[in-house]
Amino acid sequence: MRKPLIVIAGPTAVGKTSLSVKLAKEIGGEIISADSMQVYKYMDIGTAKVTKEETQGIKHHLIDVLEPDEEFNINIFQNSAKKSIEEITQNKKVPIMVGGTGFYIQSIIYDIDFENTCKDNSYREQLQKEAALSGNEYVHDKLKDIDLVSYNKIHPNNLKRVIRALEYYKETGRPISVHNEIESKKESPYNLLFYVLGMDRELLYERIDRRVDIMIEQGLVEEVQKLKEMGYSEDLVSMKGLGYKEIYGYLNGEYDLDRAIYILKRDTRHFAKRQITWFKREKNVRWLNVDDYNMNLELISNKMLKDIEELGII
Repeated sequence: MRKPLIVIAGPTAVGKTSLSVKLAKEIGGEIISADSMQVYKYMDIGTAKVTKEETQGIKHHLIDVLEPDEEFNINIFQNSAKKSIEEITQNKKVPIMVGGTGFYIQSIIYDIDFENTCKDNSYREQLQKEAALSGNEYVHDKLKDIDLVSYNKIHPNNLKRVIRALEYYKETGRPISVHNEIESKKESPYNLLFYVLGMDRELLYERIDRRVDIMIEQGLVEEVQKLKEMGYSEDLVSMKGLGYKEIYGYLNGEYDLDRAIYILKRDTRHFAKRQITWFKREKNVRWLNVDDYNMNLELISNKMLKDIEELGII
């Protein structure tokens, strides 16, 4: 029998957190975060991290497990998530993976082999220095001649993935996009039910703008200021995340707060658009437009429960 795995994915601000907690309460589930930023401690507001009250007693995995200056990558995520799935199923609970980082989700549902060949960090460090000196686009352009698929697919600001693609080519002589395409054709080792939440694009953008306003009201500037005072450099991968690099720019006097908020809203909308594009390429997903259900958690979770029963997921 394959282990059950339910995935709730989708763009930022679409409502994944509240729905996943509702479903977990209904089926006896525990939640695994598939988010590249919520793993970091002290970074709560800018990552829209689930609060203790919002968890409603549901156990969440891979949240608040690393210091902001510790490394987190696809291999670490994959190994950690597999351990969480094993632990959850051994405890007779149902693993529910929730997040918007499509690459991380894909690594689990297809059990992708990343051939962890990165033993020498010197090339990575060289690329990081080049990005700091010449900009992310300079490093991103290196992909154009060796892996056009990755060049077109990976955004220049996703420096971690850009560098990984360059490292992979240097180590193996093969484009990482070819490797990922082969791996993505695997059958999932899980009894999988994969949802992607969607909604009207303009409504989503309004929710994103409002979320940013709420983050500012909740103290995002103060959160970033505290991280800065704790010695966490703006050059860290964690500080390049949405909500942190924009406020760091404000704190450094590069622009005023209104401009920082404008940039954060704009870039978050662009990020959501890229997330949607990623998930549209995924196979074997069930799209759930939450506005078709008037954003009603009860109605949406009932739909999911019906699917779970019909497919015999648990």
